Amino acid sequence: MGKVISIANQKGGVGKTTTAINLAASLAAIEHPTLVIDIDPQSNTTSGLGIDSKTVSNSIYEVMIGSTDVEDTIRQTELDFLDLIPAHINLVGAEIEMIDRDERERILFKVLTELREKYDFIVIDCPPSLGLLTINALTASNSIVIPVQCEYFALEGLGQLLNTIKIVRQHLNPNLDIEGVLLTMYDTRTRLSNQVADEVKRYFDDRVFKSVIARNVRLAEAPSFGKPALLYDSTSVGAKNYLALAREIIKRNKKLFKDSPVLTD
Repeated sequence: MGKVISIANQKGGVGKTTTAINLAASLAAIEHPTLVIDIDPQSNTTSGLGIDSKTVSNSIYEVMIGSTDVEDTIRQTELDFLDLIPAHINLVGAEIEMIDRDERERILFKVLTELREKYDFIVIDCPPSLGLLTINALTASNSIVIPVQCEYFALEGLGQLLNTIKIVRQHLNPNLDIEGVLLTMYDTRTRLSNQVADEVKRYFDDRVFKSVIARNVRLAEAPSFGKPALLYDSTSVGAKNYLALAREIIKRNKKLFKDSPVLTD
């Protein structure tokens, strides 16, 4: 059964969508069947994988309001082992439309039940908020990756996110784990990045990934071409950083995939 990982931080601009795209692509490049789900109304993960959200007729929105079967929303990407469930701007109103539904926090959990057998990893790009869409993602997930940018106020707002995780554990998903905290936009040339990294490690201890995502021009350019970094420029620092992160996550989850012939990479 596949592992569901949410990429979440209610603070914008921390590299959340970049992480969703490139972690999913890197897991797929290592030949782990991977599905990435875009539940952010901005639909940047969708466009970052080469799909214009304006042309999408079946998206995660239709699935969550119950008008479309999830299998009809899955789109193939340029990578053989990577599929996408796209987002659409209509997601803006989804939380209001779901508010009166029974077990509204578990809608995505029920949707993913039939997909867990098909994929090794399901990566969810959450919106930059702690609303009903993010709660759905956390309720459906085994774990959460928290991107933290190496800039001033890096830890700002994380207390609220950790409190939300605690509430979800208490009432909706007792098995939700923190997969790890990911340092993003790291610049080895600046003292600030090192200071922030030290601060985050003091706060989260061994839950901080060893892999760090460096500030990288090619990584920033890739979404405008509708490609993950490893397809845009596989030799770039950003592509290598996310491949390292994917391998670190696979290594942490070896017990889940003990029968996988590609686990040794």
